[in-house]
This record gives sequence, C-alpha cells and structure tokens, in this order.
Amino acid sequence: MNHIKGKVTKLLVDYFGDDFRRITHALDVMKHAEIIMKNTMGCDYEVLIASTLLHDIGIKRSEELLGYNNGKTQEEYGPPVAEMLLAGINLDPEKIRKVCEIIGNHHSPSRFEYVELKVLKEADMIVNRAEGN
Repeated sequence: MNHIKGKVTKLLVDYFGDDFRRITHALDVMKHAEIIMKNTMGCDYEVLIASTLLHDIGIKRSEELLGYNNGKTQEEYGPPVAEMLLAGINLDPEKIRKVCEIIGNHHSPSRFEYVELKVLKEADMIVNRAEGN
C-alpha cells in the first residue's frame, strides 16, 4: 500500500513544481496524519494519504484564476484538480470521490463524518501552528 504515497507525492511535486513551501506543507501534514492515524480506527490509508498530500491543491488554480486563494477557493478549485490527478494513477473511483469531498471540506465545518477528514484537519492544524499560521 505504500506505493500510493510515492505516486501521490509525485503528482503533488509535478503539479506544484518549484513551490517548495506548498510541497513541504503537504508532506508535513501527511507525516502528522500518519502518526494520528495509528490511534484512529477505520481510517482508509489510501484516502488519507491522497487527501493530505492534495488538500491544498486548489491554491494554484485559485491564484491563476483569481490572483488569490483562501479556504473557500481551495475547497472550490481543489476537488476537480485532485480528481483529474488521481484518475491518472488509477485510484479506485469511490476513493477519488471521497478524497474530493474531503478536499472540498477541509476548511469548513465538517459536512462529512469521514475519519480521514478529521485526521486531516487535526494534522493541518498542527502544521499550520508550527508554521505560524
């Protein structure tokens, strides 16, 4: 199952290019999510890894189209990009749907009772605090 980590990390790096701050943030969130997951029942590893690595993928599209990004625009523009990227590595369509719902809800009050969403939000909060955000 660890192959998912390599595949999605490559997608992340290829998509963000030399935006090392965004790449590093995503990798740090993934690292914390993996630690949290060890104490969490019912967490789908592939969904969690894809969600954590791609959770801010909407930033680039938002900035291209609008000149800025925020939580709302990340949630709007992220899922279509994630869907396209994940389809390219043949991730199960049901898992892609769930990842997209998680990405589309990671800044808002939870609309889904996904354990992976809870883990992502906790890991993202830890990393954001460490980054001073």
